Amino acid sequence: MSCFLLSVWRSSLILCLGQLLRCGEARVKTEVQAGPLYRVLGSPLYITCSVSGFRSENTDKHFEFRMTTPSNPNRDIQIISSKDDDFGYSNHLIRVRKNEIALKRLSPNSVRFEIKSLLKADEGEYECTAVNLEGAYDGEYSAKTVVKVIEDSLSVSSSASTPLSLNEGEALTLTCLASSSTSQHTHLSVAWYLHKDGQEDAQPIISLNRDFTLSPGQGFERRYQAGLIRLDKLGEAAYNLQMAKVEPSDQGRIYCQAQEWIQDPDGSWYIIIQKNAEEMTLTVKATGWKHFIDFPAALQEGQELLLSCNINTQDVEKRFFSVAWLKGRVELARIGPTGVLTVAPEYSVRQKNGELRAARSGNRDYRLILKPVRTEDQGEYICRVWPQERGQDDAFIEGEAKDSTPQRVNISATGVSKLSVKMQQAGNVAEGGGLHLSCKVDGVQGQLSVTWEQKSASMASFTKIISINEEGVTEIAEEFMSRKVRVMRPTTDNFTLELDEVTLSDSGVYQCAVSERKPNGKTHNQAQTTTVTVTSIVSLVSRKNQVTVGEKLELMCRVKGPHMPVTVTWSVQREAKTPDTILTLSPDGTISWSADQNHYQLRVESRKTEVIYYLLVIGTSHREGGNYQCNVSVLLKNVHKELKASNQLAVIVNNPVSRLDVSPIPALTRNMNTDITITCSIVTKTSESSLYSITWLHEENAGNKTIVSLDRNSIVTESQADLGQRISMRRSKGPTFELTIRQARISDKGSYTCKVGEWLQDPRGEWYLLSTVSKSTQQLTAKQGEEVELNCNITSGASGSSIFYGVIWHYAANSSSLKNAIMVKLDHTGLVSYPDNKDFRGLQERLRLSRPTQKSFYLSIQKAQEEDSGTYWCEVDQYQLDNEAHWQLKASDSGGAIKLSVKVTGMITPLEVFCWDPNGIAILGGYFLYILIIIVVVILLLMFKVCRSKGSQGKKSTPSLWAESLPMNNKPSGDD
Repeated sequence: MSCFLLSVWRSSLILCLGQLLRCGEARVKTEVQAGPLYRVLGSPLYITCSVSGFRSENTDKHFEFRMTTPSNPNRDIQIISSKDDDFGYSNHLIRVRKNEIALKRLSPNSVRFEIKSLLKADEGEYECTAVNLEGAYDGEYSAKTVVKVIEDSLSVSSSASTPLSLNEGEALTLTCLASSSTSQHTHLSVAWYLHKDGQEDAQPIISLNRDFTLSPGQGFERRYQAGLIRLDKLGEAAYNLQMAKVEPSDQGRIYCQAQEWIQDPDGSWYIIIQKNAEEMTLTVKATGWKHFIDFPAALQEGQELLLSCNINTQDVEKRFFSVAWLKGRVELARIGPTGVLTVAPEYSVRQKNGELRAARSGNRDYRLILKPVRTEDQGEYICRVWPQERGQDDAFIEGEAKDSTPQRVNISATGVSKLSVKMQQAGNVAEGGGLHLSCKVDGVQGQLSVTWEQKSASMASFTKIISINEEGVTEIAEEFMSRKVRVMRPTTDNFTLELDEVTLSDSGVYQCAVSERKPNGKTHNQAQTTTVTVTSIVSLVSRKNQVTVGEKLELMCRVKGPHMPVTVTWSVQREAKTPDTILTLSPDGTISWSADQNHYQLRVESRKTEVIYYLLVIGTSHREGGNYQCNVSVLLKNVHKELKASNQLAVIVNNPVSRLDVSPIPALTRNMNTDITITCSIVTKTSESSLYSITWLHEENAGNKTIVSLDRNSIVTESQADLGQRISMRRSKGPTFELTIRQARISDKGSYTCKVGEWLQDPRGEWYLLSTVSKSTQQLTAKQGEEVELNCNITSGASGSSIFYGVIWHYAANSSSLKNAIMVKLDHTGLVSYPDNKDFRGLQERLRLSRPTQKSFYLSIQKAQEEDSGTYWCEVDQYQLDNEAHWQLKASDSGGAIKLSVKVTGMITPLEVFCWDPNGIAILGGYFLYILIIIVVVILLLMFKVCRSKGSQGKKSTPSLWAESLPMNNKPSGDD
């Protein structure tokens, strides 16, 4: 029996403990905003209520709101229910039916309780109850919050409410008085608005936010950055709007708006009241074409002198102007019609040091800044403007200049200041980490403002990061708005700059510029700088990133910091394709290959502060060219954490330097119906294993036409069908290529070009075209006084940003000792030079060199004369920058000779028996052949008659009238 009772007691105890544990885990939970919520009398009230834990999550839940007043905290007053329309008591039920109190559903599990206009009687404790329709209760079905109704103490007024009319370019100053006397801790934000006629909404001009940051409105950013629009807080309640030069677009109704903010217990900020001041109607009259200069008349030494020149005219955005600033009669700087700045020599040093800056800040506005200003800058300044019109040749035509009214600037010397600034030396910061700089100030005698600035290696002057003024208001530069940047003043004599998540571009010189304003109004400026270097966690380097086909390439991936288990992935991106993975090295040392491992080797070197992963490319080919990158992930607590990827390293694989040279083709003259053989020999070659493709081209009147082409395996790939069996090709030692045309016809005359391509095999066994060389002879005929253009085109060769070409034009005269004279040089840097030679100085003066493309060089001879006749040819050198920025000569080649004949106008040209084609091969014409046959027959008849008359004399042979074959050298030698 006792055992039975003990068993029952034990079971009951376990059941009770289970129920207690279950009670401790409430399923349903109801939540409202934490209180107290301070709201202004007459303003709206919003309370959000949500519930969780019901079994049916997607079914609309019903909510009820009640309240208790401070005067009767034990009496519940029913207000509104989502289930029962008659739930509220009489006073509240009337307001519910007038829609002054409402319950808006936000989701199946949440609602928002709204009172459109708070009454003093609405102050109290509000309870939100979630109606339980599931039977058993399990959790919290109601939640409470306290609402405090405070008086409206916000006052907003404007200094001007009567209409105001201004001319374009005049200044506008308006004052907004905004204050609040509430006992709660609130913040004010003030904004000025412009409501244009015909627009539904007003647009903000400038605003001072609750955290004391200034923000220009859309469309006013340019003038705000130029200092033409300002919002200054004067004293406790005055907010001054200053527009230095109003524009026609500023016309409309201007008013100021103040908002009072309070921070709720959940940390969020809420606008408890918002008020607008009276509107002021502004009319802006547009002016004609005029300009004026604007700047402060008195400055302290070391301050900033801003000379602002404003142009007022119609369609200013469609016109061009030149603007100059003058002090007395001395021009300081000028901005041309295309925006190019020129500075007077005496001010060039100040421009270099960043003390003088000039820029066009808008269609109408031009600014010149002198900072720090000196006492010698005192004097009268004017702004001079020239209208510029485009001519038919796009050149600018300068109009009549107009000067602004002279304005005098007085610069007073500052007294002795004890202000000193000392800045902490920063050193190196890891990429992705935080930058912390400290600036300590001593000898302070006035109010301080600090500006933090940065200058990278690529910048000539400092740019603003963030500033804090005398009243503690911070202003962040636009380019740093999206960055996590802060300026703080932990003590009265210490200012700090904090910049999170730094990048490599944040490296540079940082400056702490401190400005002290003394009680007498004088300002002193001091600045200190420090150099910050942001070091990359992962970086990719190589001793050289330009290799020749077949060479080895070594890439180094440096991972800095403590030694940790990492996974390293090497990849390469070719052209615009997605990156291809080469290999992945796991923390345990295993390598997963995605590329052919026969072409790569991996080596790891561990150092004290870094680990270097070497990727060795064995026998590079063009496939190895591209952008390489290494990605590193760290294994921490069995989780891979990606580090920043390394920089991309471009690897360029270049062809070997070509030594291919082909012998020139001489000019030939042959009879019709005879065979013509043209020879093309390889003079020098790059490699003994080179293969050659060859193409024979024929140029007559209609341009180049391919006769026959053979690939590197001597297989015919293209041939001219109409030549049929009349052509043949033969290859002999050297190698030498011969083209034979049988039974020559009149249509075979013209210029023949031998185009040879040299092919090499890369380490992967793939053949690539190294270079192409073509040789031919060209003849030009011109009349005296005409312009002659000689063309030199690079038919093959490397291209890219690191490849540069230079050209030398040679000349050999027909009737003098000049056989290989240099007329003009254009080197690879673009420098043109004319070697001094009295024998053809007159010709050099008539030369014009042009370069329409990277691989085209044109030489024009103006007003050609008979003594210009001769042979011309070009010599081209190819240069490339190596890794140490030194010029390396990579290849050279000469073009074919161009024989120029200049005929005197009116000269009688003797009749030739045969037709000569100026481009090479001469073949007798049909009509001249018939005349020649008749002449030969007549001569034979005469000789036969003479022989018969003499009786005893034998027949003599007739000398041939065919012209001998005269070889023509492609490039004249000094012995000719």
